[in-house]
Amino acid sequence: MADCLFTMEGEEKMIIHILAGGPSEYCADFARYENEEVVWAAVDRGVYRLLKKGIIPAVAFGDYDSVTEEELVWMGQQTNELHIVPREKDQTDLEIAINWALEQKPALIRIFGATGGRLDHGLANIQMLLKGLEVEIEMCIVDNKNEITVKKMGTHIIEENKNFPYVSFVPVTEIVEGITLFGFKYPLTNKTIEWGSTLCISNELVEEKGTFSFTSGILMLIRSTD
Repeated sequence: MADCLFTMEGEEKMIIHILAGGPSEYCADFARYENEEVVWAAVDRGVYRLLKKGIIPAVAFGDYDSVTEEELVWMGQQTNELHIVPREKDQTDLEIAINWALEQKPALIRIFGATGGRLDHGLANIQMLLKGLEVEIEMCIVDNKNEITVKKMGTHIIEENKNFPYVSFVPVTEIVEGITLFGFKYPLTNKTIEWGSTLCISNELVEEKGTFSFTSGILMLIRSTD
């Protein structure tokens, strides 16, 4: 089962990948998902990088302040859906792309190129995962060392993933109550964590599948590797 793959009623639903314009050295290896059928979107410099990999995005967004005029002309020749947005606006280019992706109602949105650069953009990008939570669409940010998603209260199954062996839980809401972990190296029963707590950092699964549950709040799930 591929990272973050979400299925309903035994059928794989639409998966959208978005490549943002963050530093390329932090970007995940797309080969991990080569057996999946996905719809690609790209943002700003990410459009150029995606095209250079031989992948034509279904849609592209950006003010393209990070590409040259020559590159922009070339990009426009390669794709039919190149949307140029104003530089001065109330949303980032990535938020515009995420909003488009959510309108398609996929089962899963994976976002690449969203970390490793400016901290303000990185934090905002992670917070935008809450947009998917609000409409029950799975969203995750993936880079070369991490996979990040957010979860509502309830019971969740988590599978072993050798690409990201470490599992951490960070409270998104000020308090998260009733955290219980089964199948982990460090199990927990009915614990509460607050902002600033490191109790749930750097755990590991000891079974092929484990479960985590909590009774209130929102948790950020971070799967990572060294």
